[in-house]
Amino acid sequence: MADRALRGVGLGSKTFEDEQGVEFAERQSLAFDCPKGHHFTVTFSVEADLPTEWECKKCGLMSTRSDGVVGEEKVEKPVRTHWDMLRERRSIPELEDILAEQLEKLRDSDRIY
Repeated sequence: MADRALRGVGLGSKTFEDEQGVEFAERQSLAFDCPKGHHFTVTFSVEADLPTEWECKKCGLMSTRSDGVVGEEKVEKPVRTHWDMLRERRSIPELEDILAEQLEKLRDSDRIY
């Protein structure tokens, strides 16, 4: 078995091709500042849409761009509750009728036992 072992080559995805003639995509670095004082850079493609916030690599807080560019505030939709979704499908008189039917069923089931 020792005769068939691969010597000097690690198992995994390694390539022995050289980088001669390979054109890398154009890149740009963007700096970010963390609220805790951490400063780091992230590399993006020149064609990428640049984010205004990025998660800090050290503490996980959201960091803002060092160049001061701020993003647009997102309009947050109000949280829809179960009651809101129910009201989209039923009117109050319909709900009162359903309630009366269910109460009648409960009262009838109590009389049976």
